[in-house]
Amino acid sequence: MYCRDKTMFSFVVFSVCYSLISAVVQVEPREISSYVAAVYEHSLILNPEPHVPLSRAASLQHLQRNLDIYEQQAARASQQGAQILVFPEDGLQGFNFSRSSISGYLEIIPDPQQERWNPCTEPEKYNNTEVLQRLSCMARRNKLYLVANMAGLQPCPLKTDPTSSCPSDGRWQFNTNVVFSSDGLLVARYHKNNPYFEEAFNTPPQPEIITFDTPFAGKFGLITCFDILFNEPTITLLEKDVRQLIFPTAWMNQLPLLDTIQFQQAISLGANITLLAANIRSDTLIMTGSGIYTPFSATYHHAQRGDPEEGRLLVARVPVLEQDGAFAAESKSSTAADSGFCHHESCSDASSVPPSSDTFTSSMMWDPFTFVLLQETEGRVNVCNGTFCCHLQYQRFPQGGSNELYALGAFAGTHIVNGRYAVQVCALVRCAGLDLSSCGQEVEEAESKMDFQLEGKFGTRNVYPSVLASKMVLEQPEHFEKGADGKVILKHSNMSGGLVTACLYGRMYHLDNE
Repeated sequence: MYCRDKTMFSFVVFSVCYSLISAVVQVEPREISSYVAAVYEHSLILNPEPHVPLSRAASLQHLQRNLDIYEQQAARASQQGAQILVFPEDGLQGFNFSRSSISGYLEIIPDPQQERWNPCTEPEKYNNTEVLQRLSCMARRNKLYLVANMAGLQPCPLKTDPTSSCPSDGRWQFNTNVVFSSDGLLVARYHKNNPYFEEAFNTPPQPEIITFDTPFAGKFGLITCFDILFNEPTITLLEKDVRQLIFPTAWMNQLPLLDTIQFQQAISLGANITLLAANIRSDTLIMTGSGIYTPFSATYHHAQRGDPEEGRLLVARVPVLEQDGAFAAESKSSTAADSGFCHHESCSDASSVPPSSDTFTSSMMWDPFTFVLLQETEGRVNVCNGTFCCHLQYQRFPQGGSNELYALGAFAGTHIVNGRYAVQVCALVRCAGLDLSSCGQEVEEAESKMDFQLEGKFGTRNVYPSVLASKMVLEQPEHFEKGADGKVILKHSNMSGGLVTACLYGRMYHLDNE
């Protein structure tokens, strides 16, 4: 929904981390395979009147302008050794179409599970598939796997099966990811399962769980934008032991908990996976933030105010994660550099500190969080929202006499604005001002650094950690641990910049329909 390049750990550091992991879990050292991935944050050329239907010829003229940019970036990625390249959601046609006005952009996309087709070498097989043909040839010419998002069309059985979910016009229109192999073969097609206010597109009759295999990195799973917050398809893919997810997105930044790069990294860390995330760049739509994330590293890009509104190609070498999930989050957390923070006896049971009586309620991300202020430069505070409690031990380092307000917040319930989903959240945030009502509002910069241990007892294993520093800089947590009893710990120190947010974001997928 949400620009500075920043590689937090190199692949060499990953190798060191892997060695430490091997020592912890007693795995024999072995050669680590890797591959080169690329994502492109695209400053797309928009249709200025998306609600006005265009002819196929006029739609193609618009599509080709964005495809020209894709062509340039595919060549650049290939020159840098990329073996797989991901383009963002809606990157070819744009947004805000109606069901009828997008018709000129639609192409029938055959199911690769049912038939074998190379649009580049067999262009005559299907009519009106110019976009598929060009993407296929792009992958073939540059000898890389290519993932793009486009508007797909699929006729449906209106007359033969009146009980089906087929729309009245006899066709499904889907927000669709397509994947081409390095020889141009169409190898995967995925229909987005969780549209986000997308009038032009249907929700598939059944959730699709789509993966594809590569010779260089094994299996990848496909999701799109809003999908990342839901059980289907994201968690189902992970339960099938998919360790690498492809994530085209058009994500509007939502501080302080769901900024693009913040949540992208959080998913990678919390699920112990690689995430290849490509976003749109649009200042008007508050969209920016793309990256290549592993549990050990983050190569990302997030535009700053005043930066030129332009695209950005990211390329990084990443390890191939074992498909058996050998290094669960509990194990990998042991490899982090230990700060030594919170080791004395009083830290052993944070829940022994009673919840503060000085709590207040303030809205964060449209949810009524219960907050408690951090009154001192160091200490321990607890806060509860109902029976769900969050615990914090901290030491704060104000810089230059800065007078910033920080608060610890807790929320357990169903988020109901711009989507409905159940969460449990512990969040340490910098307040936007010095009044209580500013706690939970958007903040991009901070001066106070913080050493802290944040923890909560969650009713789910699906908890995603993030530490966001001033000016949209990600911090790699020193320690992240999930206990068998639901206790989750996030520990960090020696920050590179002021703390904006430290968060444990728990998703209660099983409560979404209650």
